[in-house]
Amino acid sequence: MSSKRIEDFKQSYLDAKPSISVHRAVAFTLSHQSTEGEAVIIRRAKAFQAVCKSIPVTIFEGELIVGSVGEFLKTGVICPEYSWKWVEQEMDSFENRDQDPYCIDEAAKDILRKKIFPYWRGKSLEENFLSRINQETAKILIDTGIIDNDSKWRNAVGEITADYQDIIFKKGFGGLKQEALAKLQSLEPVSAEALEKIDFYNAAVLVCEGIIILARRYADKAAELARTETDALRRQELLEIAKVCRKVPEHPPENFYEAVQTVWFTQLGSILSENSLALNIGRFDQYMYSYYAGDIKAGAITPSAAQELIEALWIKLSEWVWAISSNTAKFFAGYNSFQNLTIGGRTRDGRDATNELSYMCLKATENVKTHQPGLSVRIHPDSPEEFLLAVCKLIRVGTGFPAVHNDRVGSQMLLAEGLSPEDARDWNNCGCVVPHFRKVGKWTSAVNINLAAAVEYALNGGRSRITGKDMGLPEVPVAEFKSYEEVKAAFYKQLAYLIKHSVIGSITAQQIHAEMVPRPYISMLVDGCMEQGKDLSKGGAKYNLGPVLTGIGVADSANSLAAIKKLVFEDGKYTLDQINKALDVDWEGYEELRQAVLACPKYGNDDDYVDSIAAEISDFYYREVRAYKDYFGSPFNSAFMGISNYIPAGSVIGATPDGRRAKTPLTEGVSPHAGTDLTSPTAAMRSVAKINHDVHSGGTLMNIKLSPELLESERNLKNLAAIIRAYFALGAFHVQFNVISTETLKKAQEQPEEYKDLLVRVAGYSTQFVNLSREAQNAIIERTTYEAM
Repeated sequence: MSSKRIEDFKQSYLDAKPSISVHRAVAFTLSHQSTEGEAVIIRRAKAFQAVCKSIPVTIFEGELIVGSVGEFLKTGVICPEYSWKWVEQEMDSFENRDQDPYCIDEAAKDILRKKIFPYWRGKSLEENFLSRINQETAKILIDTGIIDNDSKWRNAVGEITADYQDIIFKKGFGGLKQEALAKLQSLEPVSAEALEKIDFYNAAVLVCEGIIILARRYADKAAELARTETDALRRQELLEIAKVCRKVPEHPPENFYEAVQTVWFTQLGSILSENSLALNIGRFDQYMYSYYAGDIKAGAITPSAAQELIEALWIKLSEWVWAISSNTAKFFAGYNSFQNLTIGGRTRDGRDATNELSYMCLKATENVKTHQPGLSVRIHPDSPEEFLLAVCKLIRVGTGFPAVHNDRVGSQMLLAEGLSPEDARDWNNCGCVVPHFRKVGKWTSAVNINLAAAVEYALNGGRSRITGKDMGLPEVPVAEFKSYEEVKAAFYKQLAYLIKHSVIGSITAQQIHAEMVPRPYISMLVDGCMEQGKDLSKGGAKYNLGPVLTGIGVADSANSLAAIKKLVFEDGKYTLDQINKALDVDWEGYEELRQAVLACPKYGNDDDYVDSIAAEISDFYYREVRAYKDYFGSPFNSAFMGISNYIPAGSVIGATPDGRRAKTPLTEGVSPHAGTDLTSPTAAMRSVAKINHDVHSGGTLMNIKLSPELLESERNLKNLAAIIRAYFALGAFHVQFNVISTETLKKAQEQPEEYKDLLVRVAGYSTQFVNLSREAQNAIIERTTYEAM
């Protein structure tokens, strides 16, 4: 059980409604109005410092770890420099939208309309992107659900892992400031390169000063509260908070408390700088362990006090709300900010890295049941059985945590990307399921690509069945296909077309980001930028890896091709024209044909007939994606991971040849399509393992839903641990579990107030079930629930 303090925090967190603060937007705008004509990176840095000087400083009752994005317990902020149009169009309906509603008062709306939007009109990232993207690409890229990258032109990138090990904990932001000043001393403005470096280092000084100023303001606030605090214990806590905030993050932390507060201040700075997803916490149990062990040895902290600090951090990470458009919310449903925290795995020299903090992180997630951080574990052959069983016990709790990863495959993915063996072993998870490293610059979720659209366009002359619009390449009538190979070739041609335009959208966005939205604060957190004097948006990281293009619906595509292959070209029971006509009317009047289609082999049942097709599709996808290079000359990367993208992607696709009805969800990651994996969880895992996971360095994702009764005994827990090890021995990368009954989920739909803390695994992340739209909730309910292993 958590302490009473944490239980109180948790209840406040559950009761609070996400609310929009405009203080960040006001400070950012006023600063830009006063810096017209200056270098863009200097303007961004000055704006960040202005935010740190002016946003409300709030210490909520009983807090030990302090710092807030705004004045509300659950605060979302607006970043008009990226996009203001969606805010203007949607804010009157913020509180009523189906997915991720926000509270916003009329005074805030008035400030946005009168003081913020007029200045940014014509200046935002979104407007520039939309003016530059070519029309052929725009037709299938802009808010279509076919290929989608709006999180890269309506929002900042995020997708970094702060380097606590080698930068923040060693230097502090004060040390980084001094390093930038020293670099400036050695530069003269005698070349274009020198001029750019001078701007970078001056910006570095400004952002380091900014986060230090913000921390000192919290120190002052804590001291002020202490002067009037009547409770002696709380007064002492406030004085300690003041002491800690005067030290960190300016200076390196020296104890566990200071280290935890440093992590949150660093995170807070990232949020305030660009309000983006996947600001990852990294290998928390590794970089925090020396502080914990040192304090325990010195008697400076007890395990229970350290546990309370960890749980307080979990809650702080969950209080921040990512404010996004309604379209983006469909793809990232549930107020999720994807702050991934990774435990377990191996050390840089290949030894098991499990330690006491690894177990404490598992316990914190079980105790607080917040949706952040996204907890991931790395499992390898030498992982202690005790640790894997502890992981399985947390799985049994039913929060959807943790995501379980094959340590060796994650390392292999990064080795193939050019990382050194030591750095590849030191990987952490990014966002959902992307193997990442703290010295990497990479867009880990650049574009979502709808594979089912390629099936549709191949069979429908390049047109959408729902709108009738030409969206893909022209194609011959289905009656002219003479073989399965011709159908498959048409599918691959359409898929290659979608991939090409995803690349165009990504490179265009990369170019505009480099020009318009440098990341001076974030660049302080990633190794290589300071050394080179180059912003992260311009390729300053030690490793620059290509953007990830995520495929959606591999199972749907494989099942569709398998049905065509069997019924039309092998058994000869139906013609392709008959199937196509059934699809046009969403199977109405074709029930016999639909039942024949549903009876065809389905991916997820360990049937090579269809599993081989899924593997072939994934291999083609990898080769086609990898053939392109990004703005910096790095090859693009493939992935079959999942957010909630499979729901909006399905909503724009008509009926498909696998028996799926029009507008219904596709499937996430490399999971089987919901309800079609009817054999066993081990059969489903064997199907998934036939895909070559190690080449998809953007990550692969598998969801499994188990009945709670299945894990009640210790024997079954051990069976689950054995199944995970066997699955990874086959070369698969990731698995995660929903352990919850369909009855409980249905009750939560009808009585949401009684199930506020019910967490479920949506795809690559967990969130509160009641915070999902009814459509997203139903998609989870419809997944196969296994009653036996």
